[in-house]
Parts: sequence; structure tokens; C-alpha cells
Amino acid sequence: MNPFQAFDFFFGVFLFLLLRWLALLHNLLRFPRLGPRPTPAHPSVSLLVPARNEAENLRRTLPTLLRQGALEVLVLDDGSEDGTAEVALELGRGQPGFRLLKGKPLPPGWTGKNWACWQLAQEARGEVLVFTDADVRWREGALGGLLGALEGVDLLSALPQQEAQGLWVAATVPFVMGGLFSFLPHPLLEALRVANGQVLAFRREAYFAQGGHQAVRGEVLEDVALARRAHRFRLALGTALFSVEMYRSYREVVEGFSKNFLEIHLKNPAVLLGSAFYHLSLYTLPWLLGRWDLGALGLLERLVAQRALGGTPWQALLTPLAPVLLLPVYLRALLPGKRWKGRAV
Repeated sequence: MNPFQAFDFFFGVFLFLLLRWLALLHNLLRFPRLGPRPTPAHPSVSLLVPARNEAENLRRTLPTLLRQGALEVLVLDDGSEDGTAEVALELGRGQPGFRLLKGKPLPPGWTGKNWACWQLAQEARGEVLVFTDADVRWREGALGGLLGALEGVDLLSALPQQEAQGLWVAATVPFVMGGLFSFLPHPLLEALRVANGQVLAFRREAYFAQGGHQAVRGEVLEDVALARRAHRFRLALGTALFSVEMYRSYREVVEGFSKNFLEIHLKNPAVLLGSAFYHLSLYTLPWLLGRWDLGALGLLERLVAQRALGGTPWQALLTPLAPVLLLPVYLRALLPGKRWKGRAV
């Protein structure tokens, strides 16, 4: 790389980092934040949990759902092989409103999660339907805070605090999930219908009017597809209400993220590979090529975002490693035959 090419490259890196800083500063000031509130008396809310091989997660998360005071908590066992149903029954026994559903075989053309959620919706009795992943832990006052933010909209998507244990998981999961906060300002994220399927709250009438999960039955990014069908959508920061530990090993990181990375990048391999180069250029190459000023600028951006999202600050110090550790995710996303929880994606 001659000096002129190096200047052009590093100037481009600086411009992209500047754009990320502008988005970050806007979101620090304007991103809607959910806070805990008392749960209204007798709320007509169904908390709906699709669960496939989630026995370990449910031991941590189901008790927090049962304490929210919802009308009902429904767990659907989607063909689990790890005792998910037994754990759910053990924890839910004697709890008012708790029901365990046995999932039906997956029909052609459906993804597993969409089919599980659609079955849950058919059984739900609440006027508000909240779909929450089995690994999401609800804090005290979470349901009240969620219902307060749902006023005036048909669909609310909340971003939980991301928990990550172990060096490789801590380097990658917060990097991927927290990157949204400094990628685009909040109004653009909402306009593009960026959503997070870990916590989705619908008004019942709006959910069925837009076709629910049946209308997006084959979509891997069902959260974004549902948000695009909603007339009134809100994206909010829910780190004060929810936390989630998505993956517990680097292998799970690669398998979990690769199942939808291509879809996130518009199903375009060129966009996917461009994203890999973009993140390497902003967060890794400046350190390797002696531009520590740019490296520090990117590291500080991620540190500020991590603190805003309720994460552990030291994990942001692993930022230069993250794009390298994510290369197998990008490559795996391009290959056929991806599986998750024992099922083809």
C-alpha cells in the first residue's frame, strides 16, 4: 500500500468511525428507554415462550416470568430432547395461569420458531401477546414497563441487556448485538423496521390482523418481517427490564449467528463479505497497521455503547479481536446445510 492509498484508506476509516460516533451520540440522547413500572391489576397479557432444548435456560428464566403477574404464561415444548417439558412442569406446577403446550410436527414451509409462536398465539387468551425467548430473564417491573411503552403502538420490540461469559463469547456477542446502537440513529432504525425477536409485544387485534407468524412462516428474520407488517412500530432499549445470555460457547456463537447472518445482510453474499471487511477495517486493521489513534477511536466508541447498553465495560476492550473471531461466522453463513438445536435452518 503506497502512502496515497494508505491515506485514502485511513481517511475512509475515520469517516465511517465519525458516522458511527454521530449515530451513537444521537442514540445516547434520544433512544427510547424502558423502565420498570408496577404491573396493572389483572392485566390481560399472555407471556408466550417457544422452547426447544431449553431446559437449562428455563431454570433461570421461567421463574422470572411467573412473577410478572400476567394473565397467563404459556410454554410450548417444540420437540425437545433435553427434558425441557419436565423442567417447565416442575417450575410451573401450582402457578396460576401457567400452561405447558406440546408442539405439533413442523409443517413444510415453516421455520421452527415461527411454527411454535403461531401455535402459542392460537392458545393465548390475552389482549396483549408477548413473545419472549426462553433465554430472556425478566426483571421486577418488566411487564409494567413493557405495557406502558406499548400504548399507542401495535408492536413493541425491546433490546435486552446482553450477558456473555467466557473470553470468546464476551468478545463476539456484545460486539454483534451492541453494534446496532452506534450503526444508525434511532429514527432510521425504526423506519427500517429493525427489531429484536427476543422480546416482541403485540396488541392481539393487530397481531392477527397482520397475519401473525403465519404470514411470515418461512422467514428466518421473523422479527423484522413482523415489524414491517405492523402499522405502528416502536423499538426501545429494554436493558433495565430484560437480560439474555444467548450463547455459552464459541461453537454456539458460530452456529447461532451464522444461521441468519446472510439474511441480515439482505441475502447478498457481496454485502455479507463487505460487512466483514468493514468491521475489520474499523476495529482491527488500524491496530495492525500502526494507526493506534483510529484504533482507539473505534475502541472508545464500543466502550461508550457497551456502557449505555448495560454491559460489562471490559468486554469492549476485546473489540479488536471481534471481527477476526467472527470470520468463521461470515464463512459459515455462506454455506448450505446450517442447523440449530438439531434442526435444519
